[in-house]
Amino acid sequence: MAKVQPINSVSARRSAAIAAIATGRIHSQEDLVQALKKGGYAVTQATASRDIEEIGAVRIRNSAGEMVYSIVDSTDSSFARSMPLPHELIISIESSGNLAVVRTPPGGAQLLASSLDHSGIKEIIGTIAGDDTVLVVSRSATGGSALARELLLFAGKPRVKKSTPTTKKRR
Repeated sequence: MAKVQPINSVSARRSAAIAAIATGRIHSQEDLVQALKKGGYAVTQATASRDIEEIGAVRIRNSAGEMVYSIVDSTDSSFARSMPLPHELIISIESSGNLAVVRTPPGGAQLLASSLDHSGIKEIIGTIAGDDTVLVVSRSATGGSALARELLLFAGKPRVKKSTPTTKKRR
């Protein structure tokens, strides 16, 4: 039996819980515990229960008549209050061609990618998230730089000035 190495980021675990619930195959808290364990998160049923509460998941009847957990849109901001804001997740942004590469704190990439996917920024085709890096793809073949600026605006960060190289004077 493989040993589970715990991942300690609450936001990463909750992002993984949201992804698992979005599959429509989480029928119980135990199903969520097992899905998170497969993803490398060491959780108990009590932790899964708290996460379900914080992310606002509820049990609903699916089209097959089975009870499953689902994330429902609501005006309740309990999930938003428990998660970092985009400006807290973006450490740096670099661009190349039609790509923007966004660095996040460890465990923050999936949460940020999901936030960007639902942001309504029309220039974004999609995102790919690792643990601490998000690759954001622009619609325009040369739109990476403009996308990076748009992401900074989305995060509420000021524009980054281009640095100019400094030269040392010889004595």
